[in-house]
Amino acid sequence: MNKNRLSTSITALLNAQLTKEAHASQIYLSYASWASSKGFGGVANFLFRHAQEERNHMMKFLEYILKRGAEVKVTAIPAPPPNPENLPQCFENIFTQEVENTQAIYALVKICLKEDDWATWEFMQWFVKEQVEEETLVMSLLDKMNIAGGTKASGDALYSLDRDLEKTADSARPAQDVTAENP
Repeated sequence: MNKNRLSTSITALLNAQLTKEAHASQIYLSYASWASSKGFGGVANFLFRHAQEERNHMMKFLEYILKRGAEVKVTAIPAPPPNPENLPQCFENIFTQEVENTQAIYALVKICLKEDDWATWEFMQWFVKEQVEEETLVMSLLDKMNIAGGTKASGDALYSLDRDLEKTADSARPAQDVTAENP
């Protein structure tokens, strides 16, 4: 008896997303190592935590595929891109990676709608919300970097930013949690 509840196309996309999450983890890990080697311990700490978060996302996809009776295909993870030249480029590259990840998630959601796979559509809603948080968080890092002076940031500004990132929360506050009393 076939217990697989996922279509071939959705299974392939879920497996591809599993690999994208593993790749994202590798990018964060690589950039965290780079930041640490440059003396940015706070930035490194922040990026190491996000590497683990992306790995957790990968595990959510793996577990979901298994629970729906389909086959997980663990494939090779592409190498991370070259190290950034500076902190602004690091954050810009991370933002680009997060936007690409969002686009892949949206494509998966779209196929779920097309195929009437409501269980997978529901599963994917967590990731839709998560990507809004991820993009918001990285946009705030880009804003802070620009305020600090971008590629011309002073040592004091970079030191302050590094210290702030060590304590920065790992997620942004969702827009739906904002009220007039608590903006």
